[in-house]
Amino acid sequence: MKLDDGGPLRSTSIYVPHTPAAGSLTGIGPGVETTLAPVVLGLAGIGLPNSNIARLLSLVPSRFRRRYVVSNLQYCLLLYGSYENLLRALKLNNRLLTYSLERIIKPNVAIMRDCGIADCDVAKLITAMPTMLTINPERVRVLVACAQGLGVSPGSPMFRHALHAVAFIGEENISTKVDYLKKTFRWSDDEVRMAVCKAPLLLTRSKDTLQSKSEFLISQVGLEPAYIAHRPVMISLSLQGRLRPRYYVLKFLKEKGLLHHNLCYYTIVKMTEKVLMEKHISPRSEAAPHLAQDYAAACRGEVPARFVFA
Repeated sequence: MKLDDGGPLRSTSIYVPHTPAAGSLTGIGPGVETTLAPVVLGLAGIGLPNSNIARLLSLVPSRFRRRYVVSNLQYCLLLYGSYENLLRALKLNNRLLTYSLERIIKPNVAIMRDCGIADCDVAKLITAMPTMLTINPERVRVLVACAQGLGVSPGSPMFRHALHAVAFIGEENISTKVDYLKKTFRWSDDEVRMAVCKAPLLLTRSKDTLQSKSEFLISQVGLEPAYIAHRPVMISLSLQGRLRPRYYVLKFLKEKGLLHHNLCYYTIVKMTEKVLMEKHISPRSEAAPHLAQDYAAACRGEVPARFVFA
């Protein structure tokens, strides 16, 4: 089998040797001239460059003997939005192109769309959780019901994340994880429900991660549990790369009297890096010349001496 490196594949570029060695490609048996070659031509016919075909062939060689791969791949390309996204999905599930379009893939996509998930968000969901596209549609309906049981309504921007969460941890583990969140962050039933509705992916965080975030936000920063429940996105942010370094910056600015207005912790945490630098670090370069350097060190997990407070 010979593939040119560029441009659409032409029939004159197909070479299939009539020897036993033709079946020695990984996962490919004899008869490639009647199975693989037509599929390659079909993929070229939908505009896939030869280099992309070669990458797909090396990734899932045994799957390319099925002619329906062409229609499956064409549909999945549109669904994922790009060849690179599809390639990532195939690396996670190399049987993706072998599932029935009419019985599995399209029904699952229809269920997600019926939940108000836009096509661009369907692509994000199935990229993060490839099994959402290939499991039995009845199973997807069960996951939809579980997501609704969390209090997240279909059509909500958070519903995609709720589906991701219940698919990730399994519906049988949801109540256990909700109880752990409630205990760890000292939340009431209403507070934990609100937090999960606002940030369903909290359910996917490990217990150790949740425990460390709770200890930092409640014990060190001094935030009230109810305050965190209203702003649960904080729990999803990196402790080392964002939560702790920005706490140090805020505390330093307050200790040195360099804040001219009340700046709350949540405000500084949710800022982009660019805004943080432009509004609160660079303007203090004369009064606190080492602040940018100390902040960068804190983001690396260090605790500069100037960030040690009595």
